[in-house]
Amino acid sequence: MVAIIKTGYSIQRSFYYNENKIAQGDAQCIMAANYPKDLTDLNQMQRLNMLLKTAALNENVKRNSVHISLNFDPSEKLNKDQLTQIAGVYMDKIGFKDQPYLVYEHYDAGHPHIHIVSVKVRPDGSRIETNNIGRNESEKARKQIEIDFGLVKAEVHKRQFFELKPVNVSKAQYGKSQTKQAISNVLNTVLNSYKYTSTAELNAVLRQYNVLADTGSKDSRINKNSGLVYRILDERGRPVGVPIKASDFHFNPGLKYLSERFALNETARQPHKARVKNAIDLALMGTSKPDVKGLASALDKQGIKMVLRQNESGIIYGITYVDYRTKSVFNGSSLGKQYSANAVQERCRPVVLTQAPHQEKAQQQANRKADHESEFFKRKDQVASFEPDSGGSNGQNEMLDSLLDPVKDGSALPFARRRKKKRKQKNISNHL
Repeated sequence: MVAIIKTGYSIQRSFYYNENKIAQGDAQCIMAANYPKDLTDLNQMQRLNMLLKTAALNENVKRNSVHISLNFDPSEKLNKDQLTQIAGVYMDKIGFKDQPYLVYEHYDAGHPHIHIVSVKVRPDGSRIETNNIGRNESEKARKQIEIDFGLVKAEVHKRQFFELKPVNVSKAQYGKSQTKQAISNVLNTVLNSYKYTSTAELNAVLRQYNVLADTGSKDSRINKNSGLVYRILDERGRPVGVPIKASDFHFNPGLKYLSERFALNETARQPHKARVKNAIDLALMGTSKPDVKGLASALDKQGIKMVLRQNESGIIYGITYVDYRTKSVFNGSSLGKQYSANAVQERCRPVVLTQAPHQEKAQQQANRKADHESEFFKRKDQVASFEPDSGGSNGQNEMLDSLLDPVKDGSALPFARRRKKKRKQKNISNHL
């Protein structure tokens, strides 16, 4: 079982995310805990108002919303009774036993999972602290539940990460729901597993699975409003299909969420810098240095992906290193100047950069034209060089050739004659 906990400022956002899933036929509310009525006697507004009134008991708690997802292995077939029991045990062990909360079973993914919506304010108005709840209380609860209910352990899910496949573009690009689900599957695996400190570093990982976090161009509405959308990429790395706003995902992986991850990841990735730097140094050690492609191949064997950023001319202007073993991501310059794009290219054996597609096509056309002209002049030279057996010396032949060669100035008549002809025409014109 894998548990993901998100806290936020809007109870309504978490609530309506799940309620909208019900309206779409992708979810069902299966439990309403610590409500004054049974679930069957509650309408939508009553389910929401209970959460809002509880949160209102302490207005100082600004980040009052709690949204949890419990994810199970695809091989596990759990009925509603088992799901509600697991939810109850989990909420008890993380300190939310007496809190009002709603449990939703979702059907929009390839694995069984439930969502739980609750609040951080107790019925007596006190605050429930959630700092490090995922690492402490949630981990203990998760491990115990796996034993008690005989579930597949989360460690197995982590090992299965290396089998995560890129998004199937042909299936996902033609509809919003398919696109959203495909992106969500990748984000659920990557966002909480990898240690990245910028959007560029995150995209170095997401691009391996045909996904892009897009902040928009400089003057775009998305960029001006500090927004973020997620897109699917085709085999050439170009965005296709319907862009999905970060706020459309239940965990809202927008810039605010990512900024919080950036700060945490900066500290968490520090112990893993040395491994990446050593792998690069060892690959470039010795007299027979590899070129850039050779370096990338050597790092691949160490579980490190070297992601190159190139412009349309094929010039490398940036390098990001993705360490799949430690799940750490480093921009080249963050490791040190000698690991930046320019420094690495200087340390590598020189290589001719690959041309951009449009330049390559133009070059091919130029080559074909040159070959055609070369063949033409080759034949012409063969004709010109043909000589009958005259028995004369080479000097005599060269003299004859020079006498018989056409005039080299490109004009049909000598300049003097051409001027005289023009004056004659002019005089005739004037005389007439």
